[in-house]
Amino acid sequence: MSFTVFPAVDISEGRCVRLLQGRFGTETVYSDDPVQVAVGFSSAGARWLHIVDLDGAKTGIAANRELVVEVVKRASCPVQAGGGVRTRDDVEELLSAGANRVVLGTFALEDPDAVSDICSRFGPRITVSLDAKGDEVASHGWTVGTGIPVLEAVAMFEQAGCSSFVYTDVSRDGTMQGPNVDALVRLTQETELPIVTSGGISNLDDLKTVARLKPLGVAGAIVGRAFYEHKFTISEAMLAADEAAAGKDEPPLVEPRS
Repeated sequence: MSFTVFPAVDISEGRCVRLLQGRFGTETVYSDDPVQVAVGFSSAGARWLHIVDLDGAKTGIAANRELVVEVVKRASCPVQAGGGVRTRDDVEELLSAGANRVVLGTFALEDPDAVSDICSRFGPRITVSLDAKGDEVASHGWTVGTGIPVLEAVAMFEQAGCSSFVYTDVSRDGTMQGPNVDALVRLTQETELPIVTSGGISNLDDLKTVARLKPLGVAGAIVGRAFYEHKFTISEAMLAADEAAAGKDEPPLVEPRS
């Protein structure tokens, strides 16, 4: 898995929104047509999309599933989809619709045995979300603390056969205050599975910082608000991340003489 920049398309009440630190009621609405937004990202050259039914994540009722499926069908790039995935049938529905990867969150925490079966069946098409509030994993769209430490969850899902993780520091999500690099590095030290990070990326330097962690197992970054507020373009993001992941943007060890 190479380093990938995932534009995020989060859907609530049929609209494309971003939350602040995962708190419902803090929505910033960026579009009434999330499908158009997603297709725009793919048309601009995105290599993957990350799409979430926020209402489904919170309640377990996939209220925006039709929009998610429409994105999967119309996007010209691969899509990883999550939110409201609570059963094997939900997983199969999204994969059958054409999703390239399904993100499991609350379902994984509540039924690890089912996750083991799903992972053994679908392999790399399944990833598990680690939504961290401090050192604890949250569920139900980040609204419920589980009491399960992040590193304990990592071990549990590795045993279940998970092939990759999506790690979100909820306190950074939507803030554009930079990623939690220290926590991300600690996580890479506890697992050899690929990690896609999410939360806090505000500029190309932030993106480069996490892309430089590719040798440690950081396989990608999910970017939301920074795209919506035009801090950089899809092409700028991919170029910066590719160069950083390849080690081509590091400053020289010795400053050149003037």
